[in-house]
Amino acid sequence: MTLPSHEADGPDPRPLHARIAADLREEILSGELAAGAKLPSTARLKERFDASNATIQKAVQLLKDEGLAVGRAGAAVTVRANRQGTVRPAESLTPAGSGEAYPWLANVTNRRSSVRSVLLSVEEVPVTGDVAEALGLPSGETAVRRRQLITIDGEPAELVASYYPLGIARATALAEPRRIRGGTPTLLTALGFPPRHSVDRVSARVATQEQYTALRLPGELPVLRTLRTVYGEGDRPVEVTVMVKAGHLYELRYEFTHET
Repeated sequence: MTLPSHEADGPDPRPLHARIAADLREEILSGELAAGAKLPSTARLKERFDASNATIQKAVQLLKDEGLAVGRAGAAVTVRANRQGTVRPAESLTPAGSGEAYPWLANVTNRRSSVRSVLLSVEEVPVTGDVAEALGLPSGETAVRRRQLITIDGEPAELVASYYPLGIARATALAEPRRIRGGTPTLLTALGFPPRHSVDRVSARVATQEQYTALRLPGELPVLRTLRTVYGEGDRPVEVTVMVKAGHLYELRYEFTHET
């Protein structure tokens, strides 16, 4: 096969250790190297990539820093179990039952031990760009914003900012600096704005400074940014949420039913 000219201009310009880490990362995330499996020995990796011992060690250290591999100097390095979480976006519209946890937050843990949502701020802010467009508001118009950081087993997993029109949120629990039991779908339903459907726009981005710091990213890895617009009756936007996750630790799973 002949590659397009822009793909055949030259070799990958990244440092060799970064290229080696990229290939091994793909093998880990695709399951070719299964959880608990040992990484190939340094000798085998040196032969495979025609690299020095120091370069191989530097590549493996990147995978350790990213939480994809574990091991210590002089011992076998293994693929860390349960590192890539699966998020099922459809679950986020499901209201919780009385006294139950927010469904998608419980399921995103993939049965890991501890998940926590930390409320960072609740305030009225001007909205711009794609958030204003999704809310159907003029740029600079004010909305209520709730910012949260979700952690799993004490590690930051997702940075979340949810926006609500003032006509829906003002003088309600949405505008109060406290957690909402059962999640916002439950509260929106109780307020008379039950979520009917949502639209997700998912993109890979370079992390902003805030995202890099909050998510404790180990290097120049992409983040997954989801812009979700939730619609109520009459296709009225009732919530717009920007969710940012470390791109190497999460996948999104969508399921579709084919009509016959």
